[in-house]
Amino acid sequence: MRILVHISNAESWRDEMARRLPQAEIKTSQQASPEWRAGVDYLAAWKPDEALLRECSGLKAILNLGAGVDALLANPALPANVPIIKLRDAGMATLIADYVHYALLHFQRDFDRYAQLQRQRRWQPHEVVDKSEWGVGVLGLGAIGTSVAQHIAEEGFPVYGWSRSPKQVAGIECHHGDDGLEFVLRHSTSLVLLLPDTPATHQLMNAERLALLPQGASLINPGRGTLIDEASLLEALGDDNQPGRLRGAVLDAFPVEPLSETSPLWSHPRIIVTPHMAGPTPLHEALDQVVTSIEALEAGEPVESIDRQAGY
Repeated sequence: MRILVHISNAESWRDEMARRLPQAEIKTSQQASPEWRAGVDYLAAWKPDEALLRECSGLKAILNLGAGVDALLANPALPANVPIIKLRDAGMATLIADYVHYALLHFQRDFDRYAQLQRQRRWQPHEVVDKSEWGVGVLGLGAIGTSVAQHIAEEGFPVYGWSRSPKQVAGIECHHGDDGLEFVLRHSTSLVLLLPDTPATHQLMNAERLALLPQGASLINPGRGTLIDEASLLEALGDDNQPGRLRGAVLDAFPVEPLSETSPLWSHPRIIVTPHMAGPTPLHEALDQVVTSIEALEAGEPVESIDRQAGY
């Protein structure tokens, strides 16, 4: 059994995988020859390039080393009949929940306003809005979205979750479909985006839907950059001289990464930009899933793979 590893810290992944699967031949994409790649059974990778996919011509499965599969599905060299198995949570949910919790407190406890007051050398406390009055919408109730929504609810915020199809999540008021989306948007003082990147979610948050958010709402995106129409977001935010309807945004994902140095998002006074760091893939937790999937496939057991048409 041959396994090829392709990710930024591939050596660490290879070494730990070799410890857990001693019977396997495991190499990184940097060390494997084209001939060796042609005989690979499993590709464990994050955003492999077109050439690498073409060289791995005998794959039994692709193990996607992250939650998002949009880059992989967009690769023109992706083999048609090879199952794709993605990570489901694998420790990322806890990290993303921390990120979202910080961003919520940034707005709920007025840290954005205090930063502006500090620059003005003004001493002006604000009355605290109780968490119970601060509705939080979570778009996307997959493994990560559900975990994040429940974490927020445990902190005392009322949480409105939305998914494409009906779901029930303990402690969360769940909605679905177009009417459900409108309800969630209208009741979200802060909106958290955790949807996959699919044709149906592309620029979901356009001008029309941003206008459904309450006056002074905030947007938090640790999900996919393509979920937001950036021009509409900038218009909805306004600036310090002419504030818009939205209070602010915390953005961790962008349609093109790294974010261009010329992007107006960098210098906007109402936006916090972070470099796609909300949910880095934890090595050991992720390998638990990868190794379990490979062992099951080798044993001829069923393994849940993504739905290519749905995009997740």
